[in-house]
Amino acid sequence: MTADSMTHTENAGLKQRLEEYFEEHFDEILKDLGEIMSIDSAFSQPEEGKPFGAGSAEALAWGAEKGRQLGLDVKNFDNYAVSMTCGSEPVLGILSHLDVVPASPEGWKHPPFACTVDGDTIFGRGSIDDKGPSVAVLWAVKALKELNVPLSKGFRIIFGGNEENGCKDIEYYEKQEAFPPMVFTPDGSFPVLNCEKGLVHITFSAPFEDADITEIKGGTVINAIPDKCRITFAGTDGTTLMYGGKPAHGSRPENGVNAITKFLAAYKKNCGKSPLLCALERMFPHGEFDGESVGLGFEDPVSGRMTCALTLLSTDKGRLRGGIDIRFPIDQTYGEISGIISRELKSAGFEIDECEGMEPHHVPEESPFVQTLLDVYRDVKGEPGEAIAEGGITYVHNTPGGVAFGAEFPWENNNMHGIDEHISIETFKLNLNMYANAIARICK
Repeated sequence: MTADSMTHTENAGLKQRLEEYFEEHFDEILKDLGEIMSIDSAFSQPEEGKPFGAGSAEALAWGAEKGRQLGLDVKNFDNYAVSMTCGSEPVLGILSHLDVVPASPEGWKHPPFACTVDGDTIFGRGSIDDKGPSVAVLWAVKALKELNVPLSKGFRIIFGGNEENGCKDIEYYEKQEAFPPMVFTPDGSFPVLNCEKGLVHITFSAPFEDADITEIKGGTVINAIPDKCRITFAGTDGTTLMYGGKPAHGSRPENGVNAITKFLAAYKKNCGKSPLLCALERMFPHGEFDGESVGLGFEDPVSGRMTCALTLLSTDKGRLRGGIDIRFPIDQTYGEISGIISRELKSAGFEIDECEGMEPHHVPEESPFVQTLLDVYRDVKGEPGEAIAEGGITYVHNTPGGVAFGAEFPWENNNMHGIDEHISIETFKLNLNMYANAIARICK
């Protein structure tokens, strides 16, 4: 038997042992998941020693205690983040976050801050982003320890408390402790997300007066496709018309129906007279997702076609205000893209209020780290996988060499950030097995 075939046999044997372990302990795993999901760790009013609020600090304390129970070397970085290290000079870092986006109780099938198993699905805020994957990582370590899997290299788990509200957690952490040379986050998609498009968020405004319209209110956040746009018309009765759409993440406008551009299309069709609204309709025609009408529409072979969406539109104190979400390919720069959209807006009569963003992030698919994770994916999932590119920004976007490894699959819609966020039990179990096998493979 060759060394390669011995390695393959060893990997297959470990895979089976891990699968059996997770099945045997699944009720305990769900109990841990219920504990962390019961904590409302959305950003709240900062307190002394709790920079992102009480909930975030409580979630980090929960993670730190689990790390101590696993015998890891735990450090709390002033409730910005916690790290849990196994061994000296770790070669692998696993970066996840325990904060979540806010969850209104209205509209949920099950309580948002609880772990509810309904059929073959786990419901609750954080189930996919990132509390479910974080629990999977902790139990991956527990399984490897209890099965006495030999590891000759160290690893480190880092839990942050501010990913959903600016990533100030990791900015603080990196000033005090360096990341290991290889880092993955369960904050994206399988097989391996090695390419993340660049980001431009731009807000703009202009003086606005329309004899027919007194108020426009469309969209709530700049990184989501708006599903509502309310128009209040002039006149004694103040008639209101609501344009409905379908929500989607800002990086995937093709998955939604944009209520703002739907309104603008109807406005033009009905011979609306505002030059500002007509200009926006021309720049962002309903059903266009790539910004071609504003001189964008770029694509490349690695990251694919860019996206561009008008996600905010409102009237406020005599001004028309808007916001745009752009995700651009890796062969373009923030300066180039922001320059194009800014010039187009200015030529239409708007002022630029704020413009911010990020450069693209790319780790070559042929790198040994990416190839090892793809091997793990193939062995656990039972099918080959390729590295993928997305427009979403993951937790490692600004970490050189970092990639996303899970926690969802590209074809899934887990209502991340939305009502009834969930993860299927099948996908959650694959998370457990992926992370345990990845640690074992990289740190053997």
